[in-house]
Amino acid sequence: MLIKRGGDIKSGEITDRALYLNRRAFMTGSVVGAAALALTPGTARAAAPPAPGQPLAATRNKAFDIPDASTKFQEATTYNNFYEFGVNKDDPAKLAGTLKPRPWKVQVDGLVHKPATFDIDDILKLAPLEERVYRLRCVEGWSMVIPWIGFPLSVLLKRVDPTGAAKYVEFHTLVDPEQFPAQRKGFLNFGGLDWPYTEGLRLDEALHPLTLLSMGMYGQVMPNQNGAPIRVVVPWKYGFKSAKSIVRVRLTADEPKITWNKQAPQEYGFYSNVNPKVDHPRWSQATERRIGEFRRRETLMWNGYDQVAGLYSGMDLKKQY
Repeated sequence: MLIKRGGDIKSGEITDRALYLNRRAFMTGSVVGAAALALTPGTARAAAPPAPGQPLAATRNKAFDIPDASTKFQEATTYNNFYEFGVNKDDPAKLAGTLKPRPWKVQVDGLVHKPATFDIDDILKLAPLEERVYRLRCVEGWSMVIPWIGFPLSVLLKRVDPTGAAKYVEFHTLVDPEQFPAQRKGFLNFGGLDWPYTEGLRLDEALHPLTLLSMGMYGQVMPNQNGAPIRVVVPWKYGFKSAKSIVRVRLTADEPKITWNKQAPQEYGFYSNVNPKVDHPRWSQATERRIGEFRRRETLMWNGYDQVAGLYSGMDLKKQY
């Protein structure tokens, strides 16, 4: 066994926390998974590009254009964190066929004057669809650039008319073990999270023009493995803040209890803004690797979205990480 000391370890060599916590199950799953790969053609990550989905028309909003080249569709749809499908980066692409994005409803309630339940097809009609190219930075040290399709989350929130007591917005991902294999009791690769997956934003963050309610990417409806049929995208925060496959949006007076903060509060704070000056307890956040590239690049404060800095004026960005 090769043992490296802290100063010799690169961030990309560090075992994911979920894998570590479930190492015995993972070892068993690796053997089973290897046998399955040997018997099943087409399951290897690079074997074939994902099939294109149904087209979703949108107008490019050039106000959000960035100079970065978009990540290839193949990479963006086969290298994902979506723990409802498993802990491996290719699990979502391999297993997401179980997700049924139609019919789908989203309940919006809590501290609002007009609580409502929306069908996904009705949500698509709430506002003109825009295409916005956003960077997305993962806390593990990798990043992507994706052309998302959707409209500002504020459109949906204003429809339900938040009360004066509303201070936060909480998102719930679907709980259905038939559609999400890793939610099943005894699933080989995972079982350590308290479902449903929940995330949250402060209300002013949720209302910021950058916060996108997304129903598609790359000119098509949202692929299952990327959070179909509806997700939020918050580009100045680490990727786990952008909740996927949302079925409930709840407005609250108190800070929501979010999944990863409950799982490991010393590693994942509520705000989780991209801040290269605040290291993860197990690795540096000063640099990142763009998927599809070999070199590492400098991580930008706010992931390059300086227009959100005013939301955090006067805050201790290390203590309130």
